[in-house]
Amino acid sequence: MRLIQGNKMTAFILVISAFLILLPFVYESRNLFILLTQIFVFAIFAMSYDLLIGFTGIVSFGHAMFFGIGAYSMGIFMKKFEPTMPYFFLAVLATIVLTGLVSFIVGLLTLRLKSHFYAMLTLSLSGLFLVLAEKWRSMTFGNDGFTFRVPEFLIDRTHFYWLSLCLMVAIFFFLKRFTNSPLGRVLQAIRENEQRTESLGFQVLHYKIAASVVSGVIAGVAGILYAISLRYVNTSVFSMDITLDALLMTIIGGVGTLVGAIIGAGLIEFAHDWLTELAKEHVIFERWIIFFGIIYILVVMFFPKGIVGTINTYTWKRKKQTAVKSKEKVAG
Repeated sequence: MRLIQGNKMTAFILVISAFLILLPFVYESRNLFILLTQIFVFAIFAMSYDLLIGFTGIVSFGHAMFFGIGAYSMGIFMKKFEPTMPYFFLAVLATIVLTGLVSFIVGLLTLRLKSHFYAMLTLSLSGLFLVLAEKWRSMTFGNDGFTFRVPEFLIDRTHFYWLSLCLMVAIFFFLKRFTNSPLGRVLQAIRENEQRTESLGFQVLHYKIAASVVSGVIAGVAGILYAISLRYVNTSVFSMDITLDALLMTIIGGVGTLVGAIIGAGLIEFAHDWLTELAKEHVIFERWIIFFGIIYILVVMFFPKGIVGTINTYTWKRKKQTAVKSKEKVAG
C-alpha cells in the first residue's frame, strides 16, 4: 500500500513539474515567474530544514548560516572573477565544500547538546557569521552588501526559472530517497526515541552529523539560487528571519513530509506577495504583517499537523474505519 501511495505521489510531482516547465510557453508574466522562482528557492531551503526538524528531531535556530554562506560564496566568486560558467560551477563546488565543512564542524561542536541548548548555540553561531559579514568589509562590504554579475545563461529569467524548478524537484527526490534509506530510517528512530536507538548500538552523534551535513549543503544551494535571483547579497541572508521562514514553512506544510515544505513555501510566498499588493490598494493592508499572522493562526487551528500531515492523518483514519467496517460485515 505504501509503495502504491509513493508511486502516486511521484506521478503527481512529475505531472505538476511538467506543467510548470511548460508554463513559460503558454503564459507570460514576469512577476509570476519571479514569484514562482522565489517559491522554488525557499522550498529547497525549507526541505533542508525539514530534514533536521522533521526526520531527525533537531530544532536549529541557526540554519540561516548555511543559506548565507551559499549566498556569499556565489556573490564573492562572481564579484572577484569573470561571470562565466566555469567560475559559476567553481563557486557551486566551493559552496558545497564550504557548507559541508562548516556544517560538519558545527554539528561536531553542538549536536552533543539536547533540546533548547542546541537551538540557542546554533543561534549564537549564526550570529557570529552575521557579525563576520558585517565587519569583514573588504570582502563583504558590510551591511551595504554588493552587486555582482552572473553568467549570461542565468540572466534570462526563464532559464533561471527552469534551473530553480529542476533543482527543487531533483532535491525533493534525493531527500525522498535519502529519508527512505537505512540511514534515513535510523534518523527517524533517533527522532522518535534517541536513547533507545543508542541502546541498539547506533552511534547517534554520527548519524546526526550526517543529517547536519546534508541539510547544510542543500541550504547552501538554496542560498546560491537566492543570491543569483537578486544578483545582490548583504548581511540579511544571515538574519534570524530566514531561519524562522524555513521553520514556519515546514510547520505549516507538515513536518516530516518534504512535500509539506514545498506547499508551505508556496503558501507563505503567495500570501506575502498578495498582501503587499493589497497594501497599495487600501491603507488597512499597510499593516499586512497582522493579516500574515492571522493566516498562520488559521492554518495552525485547522491543520494542527500541517496541511499535508493533517490530510495524511485524516486519510489514514478513513481507511482504518473502512477496514473495520469491512471486517464487521464479514463477521456479520
